[in-house]
Amino acid sequence: MSVLNTAQRNAVQELLRVSPVADELGRRFGAAGHELHLVGGSVRDALLGRLGDDLDFCTDARPEQTLELVKSWADAIWETGREFGTIGIQKNGLRLEITTYRAEAYDGVTRNPVVEYGDNLLDDLRRRDFTINAMAVSLPGHVFTDPHGGLEDLAAGVIRTPARPEESFGDDPLRMLRAARFAAKLGFTVDPAVLSAMRAMAADLDRITAERIRDEFTKLLSGQDPVGGLRLLVDTGLADRFIPEISGLKLEIDEHAQHKDVYEHTLIVVSNAVRLEGDGGPDFILRMAALMHDVGKPATKAVGRDGRVSFHHHEVVGARLTKQRMKAMRYPKDVISAVVELVALHLRFYGYGRGEWTDSAVRRYVTDAGDLLPRLHKLTRSDCTTRNRRKAAALAADYDALEERIARIQAEEDLARVRPDLDGNAIMELLGVPPGPIVGQAWRHLKELRLDRGPLDRDEAEAELLRWAREHGHIS
Repeated sequence: MSVLNTAQRNAVQELLRVSPVADELGRRFGAAGHELHLVGGSVRDALLGRLGDDLDFCTDARPEQTLELVKSWADAIWETGREFGTIGIQKNGLRLEITTYRAEAYDGVTRNPVVEYGDNLLDDLRRRDFTINAMAVSLPGHVFTDPHGGLEDLAAGVIRTPARPEESFGDDPLRMLRAARFAAKLGFTVDPAVLSAMRAMAADLDRITAERIRDEFTKLLSGQDPVGGLRLLVDTGLADRFIPEISGLKLEIDEHAQHKDVYEHTLIVVSNAVRLEGDGGPDFILRMAALMHDVGKPATKAVGRDGRVSFHHHEVVGARLTKQRMKAMRYPKDVISAVVELVALHLRFYGYGRGEWTDSAVRRYVTDAGDLLPRLHKLTRSDCTTRNRRKAAALAADYDALEERIARIQAEEDLARVRPDLDGNAIMELLGVPPGPIVGQAWRHLKELRLDRGPLDRDEAEAELLRWAREHGHIS
């Protein structure tokens, strides 16, 4: 069976699964004299045999007409996209978005879309971003419409635009990022004409808001093949417009293997991180930390008298640069904090194999990582990219030993809940002080002792507290 026939068979099977709802909706629109089509990503995913429970439709009905047709039929309705012509509904566990045909115009400055309603399907499909997203299936008739060869491009694994790439990207420069994102998501290649336009028009991305860029980049990095998408961003110059630290790695040398540039090393680390994610799905925080873990190297590069290259404290500089970049891209504070902490901690493991780590160092490693420890394990293992098999095996064995040691100490001491051996009430009672800064200082001192020496019994803890209080003049 040909690839196209297989795709068409997948589409039929997928549509049959949702057709009771989709066809019923189509009949409601048809009875009112309106068209309804399954469209865009839903048709693409149906052809790939992976149609989900979120379905996209287009229609000639205006939003207010759509509302009238679905208000007594839908299980729930939301109008958050109404100003863009979209009405959302839920029916039998499916989420449906119904959008009026569009003939979008753009404001010429920010390139943000100004919604203008269209009156026919073909114009609506022509304004879509890529041919693989410009196919439609009528409901309930199931007539397939593909005016731009999307089915052939889907079979060939090619990203192409319905209109000329320059026209499409001129309308909305964010589509250049979407081309790289779909390449990452689907493992497709980008048509040469599209690639050429992306290179020529990369600077137009500056007209797009940070939030829209952030959302597309997050989807790209969370895709099936993020490395392929990242290469496209760097090779076309798009990365220079919003995350220049990545292309800035291309000329640097890694201190662990001096003939390997840091850019290629970074892409391998990202690929390794994806492989280590397990069944939990894309982990954006882990992937972003893998991408940014060495961005501090350009600013810390030094060449010694022996000609060896070093990047001392690049993890500290990298953490600062990562925070600045992610803030500029408008990521939430908790996401920024997690990624920055992983970048700051990613080198901590090196040196463990030399036998320098005490139990205190292990406790601090676990405590500093906190809830990020499982991700830190994966990031550190991903960062071991040496081609020297003996060295790679030694690093893996060292990290195995560290994880076993962490597990042993955790079992003995419950490291996830490291607390001082005396709580605030006991500190206040022993020192005879009210709540205030002295209690906090004493608490932190006892926690440091706990990390250094492990659990203390009650008498030891009280004696240490009193000694500290005398040294600092809090008691006589």
